[in-house]
Amino acid sequence: MITKQRLEAFSDGVIAIIITIMVLEIKTPHAADLESLKPLIPVFISYVLSFLYVGIYWTNHHHMILAAKSVNGKILWANLNLLFWLSLIPFVTAWMGENHFARWPVIFYGIILILNSLAYKLLAYMLVRHHGSDSVLNKAIGRDLKGWFSIVVYGIAVAASFINSSAGLILYFLVAALWLIPDRRIERSVNS
Repeated sequence: MITKQRLEAFSDGVIAIIITIMVLEIKTPHAADLESLKPLIPVFISYVLSFLYVGIYWTNHHHMILAAKSVNGKILWANLNLLFWLSLIPFVTAWMGENHFARWPVIFYGIILILNSLAYKLLAYMLVRHHGSDSVLNKAIGRDLKGWFSIVVYGIAVAASFINSSAGLILYFLVAALWLIPDRRIERSVNS
């Protein structure tokens, strides 16, 4: 029997490794003066943005699995799909920071954000399909306008990054800020 606890524990482990990989990309300067930290500013900003996104996915994943009663093989594969796209965040984070938010790294960062969002939606869909349209999970997720809105903004950010990568970066931060406002739909549904 497949348990949701194993899925959540494995996912938690992978997400912890993703965060660890990201922080290890911040190289310690060899000099001891404040000036030596200056080149690390873009790397740190990239790390902060990605840490926010990974944290957002972790908390939302936790709430979604909390609302699930069980999982099946299709859900396991949908979860692995999400973890695959999440595992690419350290790469695009490092690329973007090391290259001071140049056009192509910022564009690819947005593409990875889109693919993460779609993978999360697929996992949510598979969970709802497994539990039925009358399930607590389906009622909690609803139409997920915030999720669809995020994907649209990511697309706009990718397009804007072809012209000005700073515009794309600002939009990525704005979407992250939108998700920092806790989404209590699932918590309310599970606790009621």
